[in-house]
Amino acid sequence: MPVRQTRWGRGYINPPGECCCSAASTWWDRYGQGRPLCLTVVRRAGQPVGLLPLYRWRSGPLEVLRFLGHGPADELGPVGDPDDGVLLAGGLRRSLHRFGADLLLAEQLPRSQDWGALLGGRRLAEEASPVVRFGPGGWDGYLTARSANFREQVRRRARKLAREHRAGYRFSDGTRDLDRDLDILFRLHAARWSGATTNFLADEAFHRAFAPVAAGQGWLRLWFLEVDGEAVAALYGFRFAGIESYYQAGRDPAWNHHRVGFVLLAHAIREAAQDGVAEYRLLRGAEDYKLRFAVADPGLETVAVARGPLARAALPALAAARVAPGPLGRLARRAGAGVLSR
Repeated sequence: MPVRQTRWGRGYINPPGECCCSAASTWWDRYGQGRPLCLTVVRRAGQPVGLLPLYRWRSGPLEVLRFLGHGPADELGPVGDPDDGVLLAGGLRRSLHRFGADLLLAEQLPRSQDWGALLGGRRLAEEASPVVRFGPGGWDGYLTARSANFREQVRRRARKLAREHRAGYRFSDGTRDLDRDLDILFRLHAARWSGATTNFLADEAFHRAFAPVAAGQGWLRLWFLEVDGEAVAALYGFRFAGIESYYQAGRDPAWNHHRVGFVLLAHAIREAAQDGVAEYRLLRGAEDYKLRFAVADPGLETVAVARGPLARAALPALAAARVAPGPLGRLARRAGAGVLSR
C-alpha cells in the first residue's frame, strides 16, 4: 500500500489484500506506539466485504479514531469494493459508538466516492491527486493527446542530455543492493531540498523498513538517471494491481539546467505504459510538474464525523482554521498539523 513526501502518500495508496496488510503492519510497527487498534470487518449476510483499519489516537479531551497509515500515506480509507461504500460508511459511523470515540478523522479519502455525503460528516479539506491514464494507444496515444509544446519538451530534453553526455536509465526492483540504492535516493532527495528536513526524510526509517517488503512482493519501482557514471536523479514508486504510483524523487541541483527530474519522470511513465499499466498515479499534491503530465485529478477529501456536543462544537473552528487566508491561516494549518501528528 504505497504510503507521499509527503505521502503512505506522499505515502501508500489503500490497495486491498496483502499489499494493504504489509504496508499497514510496517507502519504500525513504526508509529503505533502501543495505541489500541480498532479494526473492524464489515460483513454482508455473514460474508466479509470490507476492512476498516482504524486505531484510537488521543487528542486532548477528545478520543479520536484515525486510519492506519496517516502521515506517509497519500490515500487512505476502508479496504473494500467502492460499490460497497454505503455499507462501509455505516461501519465507520458505528465505529465511533463501538469504540467509545468522539471523533472520526477520515483523511485523504478518494473524493470521487463522496465520502463526505456517505459519512454525513464535515469536509475539512480537499487535495489534488492527479493521474495519468493510458488508452489503447498507450504511451504514443497519451503523447498525441498532449500539447505540441509538452511533446516537444519530453523528446527534446532527453535527446539533448544524451547528445551532450553519456546518459542512461537504471531500474532497480530492490532485489540487489537495495540499501545502496536507498542511500542514493535519500541523498539526491536531500540535495533537491538543500538539506532541509522534509516529510520524506523524517519518515526515512519507515521507508527503509517498507522498501524491502515491497521489493519482496515485486511492488517496488526505483529508477535512476545516470550521467557520466553518476546518478543525478532518482524516482521512488510502487506498482500494484495494474496501477503504478510515483511516491517521491530527488535530483542533483547541479543538473537542473537539463531538467533531469522531468526527464526521469517521463521515462518512468513511458516504461509503465509500455508494460501495460493502465494508470500512473502522481499522488497527493498539485505541483506544476504533476499537472503537466496529468490527464485527470480525482482528488482527495478529509472528512470529520463527530459524536457528542464537544466534538461537534470543535468542527467549525477546525474547518475554518484549515481554509483561512493569509498568515493566520498558515499558522493555524501548521498548528493543526502538529495537533494531528503521530
